Amino acid sequence: MRAFSPGPQVQKLTTALLKSHYSHQLPSTAMAMCSSFCPQIPNQLKARPICPFTPKPLFSLSVKALSSQASNASAKADGLSARIGFLGLGIMGSPMAQNLIKAGCDVTVWNRTKSKCDPLISLGAKYKSSPQEVAVSCDVTFAMLADPESAVEVACGKHGAASGMSSGKGYVDVSTVDGATAKLIGGHIRATGASFLEAPVSGSKKPAEDGQLIFLTAGDKSLYEMTAPLFDIMGKSRFYLGDVGNGAAMKLVVNMIMGSMMASFSEGLLLSEKVGLDPSVLVEVVSQGAISAPMYSTKGPSMIQSLYPTAFPLKHQQKDLRLALGLAESVSQPTPIAAAANELYKVAKSGGLSDQDFSAVIEALKAKLQKPAK
Repeated sequence: MRAFSPGPQVQKLTTALLKSHYSHQLPSTAMAMCSSFCPQIPNQLKARPICPFTPKPLFSLSVKALSSQASNASAKADGLSARIGFLGLGIMGSPMAQNLIKAGCDVTVWNRTKSKCDPLISLGAKYKSSPQEVAVSCDVTFAMLADPESAVEVACGKHGAASGMSSGKGYVDVSTVDGATAKLIGGHIRATGASFLEAPVSGSKKPAEDGQLIFLTAGDKSLYEMTAPLFDIMGKSRFYLGDVGNGAAMKLVVNMIMGSMMASFSEGLLLSEKVGLDPSVLVEVVSQGAISAPMYSTKGPSMIQSLYPTAFPLKHQQKDLRLALGLAESVSQPTPIAAAANELYKVAKSGGLSDQDFSAVIEALKAKLQKPAK
């Protein structure tokens, strides 16, 4: 799947916006090249959108191009000036909502445990006592829930968000659920006349805090275009994948790979130590080779010390593996490696490690190694 690529008119508008912010830093020739070859703004040059935001055209264009740009700019302004709801303020939802507030957006929050709303209220967020009330008072409502059951309950249950939806509103579910759940929620939302977008994220606690998430969206394209500036506040990239269900499928495949990688990495760390090697050196070697991944260099040092500060709870990784295996089963795709990894995470859960970081799966291997031979 290739990254979202804006059309030529969007690229021209991006160039104009870049010029308005960086005309003193970038020569015109380099800017022209950026417009032609680099549609995504590099992170070091990327200015966070501030709400509300209305781009100003800086040079004359054809009437048709100007009309296209005006429509795009209007959609961006609509997204940034919209009243935004946020449901679910856990390890991911809280920093995501906080980034919206810090960008100047009008945010209303809800969480089952009200005390989790308090830090955001102190930053300027409003509070409502139910998902329904949030949806009624907002133009676009985001939801970040822990599992499919919670996502359905918050969207479709008594006093759920769907009860507060109507034509002209939008619901964006950024939870990680299976495709069937995404379609179920989408059906309830669309039945009210509102628009629906699934947008599960790739990234954990730190990327959420830093606004570096990756959004995997699918559903109503008009809602995607309107909320794109909000995704850009909370993340570093976004993909539009078509029909509802595709976002969930992409996220489950990504997390299936990640869970299997962590299980294999855990085996490697323990094996290196068992044969007399320094596991810290293994981390360094891996980090400089073809299989290098940020996850290894970030998690490896703390795993060696048997420390697992939670960025992505182990119970959620096992849940995603379970859902991914169900997805594979539905299309008769063998996934023996992921199935074996899933069993290891289940052992870790049974050992009381559910709320630890998913890197704590290494403890399940330690327990197996320490069992006396029969």
